[in-house]
Amino acid sequence: MLRARVGDTIEITLKNAKSSAMIHNVDLHAVWGQGGGAAATNVAPGEEKSFVFKALNPGLYVYHCATPVIPQHISSGMYGLILIEPEGGLPKVDKEFYIMQGDMYADGAGTEKEFNLDKLLAEQPTHVVMNGSAAALAGNPMKAKVGDNIRIFFGVGGPNLTSSFHAIGTIWDKVWNEGTTGAPLLNVQTTVVPPGGSTMVEFKARVPAKYILVDHALGRLMKGNVAIIVAEGAPVPDVFREGKLK
Repeated sequence: MLRARVGDTIEITLKNAKSSAMIHNVDLHAVWGQGGGAAATNVAPGEEKSFVFKALNPGLYVYHCATPVIPQHISSGMYGLILIEPEGGLPKVDKEFYIMQGDMYADGAGTEKEFNLDKLLAEQPTHVVMNGSAAALAGNPMKAKVGDNIRIFFGVGGPNLTSSFHAIGTIWDKVWNEGTTGAPLLNVQTTVVPPGGSTMVEFKARVPAKYILVDHALGRLMKGNVAIIVAEGAPVPDVFREGKLK
């Protein structure tokens, strides 16, 4: 994730490895300019190109490769987020995490798979992942403590699926819908994030738990779409406890 503030002048350099088999570029949704910078960064294998832009609008924006076939490049994981903080920055929190959801279209058994264009065009993904691979943030969960205020920068690279971003075991205290930095929505159970879109969410870890992050289109859980935040600390029985009322 890239991070800057409104008014910053930013230089972007894109380098394509000699070993690459394709031309690549980068389109940043935070950029005012042709193709969001894509036209200035078309790089063949072994090339590098740069451009400069001024950050005019605060928000959380997606960037991605935009060379044909664009959705093939995106489904291969060529996307990320760029945060343009407002003047004065964002309020401090205890923990910040970066998560992006993407959908993949593949053939083949084992770990070596081939891209399947027909599945992509039919919008029938074989994998729906967070941070690039199935259950990447479940086997290696994010860590926090009870009482921590947690902020998540969440985006959807796509190329096709919209996410119904939900946390099992908590409620989003604040949601900055569509990646804006104005007044947040409060007390949200599930927030919708489209391909090429983003959101910022915050919650306080009020009890020790494994907070499970999913796309609430829950068939996608079976395709690898899950992340976990483990909050450790002493029980808080006034908020949650097992058993009956005494």
